[in-house]
Amino acid sequence: MARRTKKQALATRHTLLDAAECLFQSQGVSRTTLQHIALRAGATRGAVYWHFKDKAELFNAMMERVTLPLEAHFNNEGSPDSGDGTGQTGALAGTRQAIGMALRQIVTDPQTRRVLEVATQMVEYVEEHRAIRLRHLAIRRSFLGRVQQGLDAAAQDAHLTLPVPSALAALGLHALVDGLIQNWLLDPQAFDLLEAGQCAVEVYLAGLGFLVEPSNAVIAKNQSVISTSV
Repeated sequence: MARRTKKQALATRHTLLDAAECLFQSQGVSRTTLQHIALRAGATRGAVYWHFKDKAELFNAMMERVTLPLEAHFNNEGSPDSGDGTGQTGALAGTRQAIGMALRQIVTDPQTRRVLEVATQMVEYVEEHRAIRLRHLAIRRSFLGRVQQGLDAAAQDAHLTLPVPSALAALGLHALVDGLIQNWLLDPQAFDLLEAGQCAVEVYLAGLGFLVEPSNAVIAKNQSVISTSV
């Protein structure tokens, strides 16, 4: 009986989080109350408070169910500083691989895309949502730190002096990728996020002075341009 009760409690928790995802996406975080979430989930307000202290805790639990792509892929084996034992190529390959995997997850996984849209477009950073803002900042700092480490390692192995401090280079790369994601979320039909992301990252790294072999997306794009011009 105890095992079944625990299973039911977990099911209720997931139902509440599912309801929160949909409501946060459709009407924003500030305009969604815990009562709204309870009604949408077919639960009581008391059930919500049994699982979550407040809306910020519920929001963070929703985020933890689907780890943000850049956070996830820069904290596993594809992270920039893991490398592959080949010096510059390994450091750069790790960064490119992590970004590519993150973009692919956004494109192919509807739940990831929904949660990311909520996290980046449907949150007002008012005092009520301070915990949410702090989590977002922590993820950003982690990304910047890992990318800076990767750029430093790659530059050292290539005996390259970056044209700007590595912290600023990492910030620029984050702004580039984050901007592409935000634009794509606004209109997914406007461009191919994975292709555009890979191309933009390679151009950016080349601008820093790294020798970057073109990805399959860049090669395919160039071949397409050549074939239509002859």
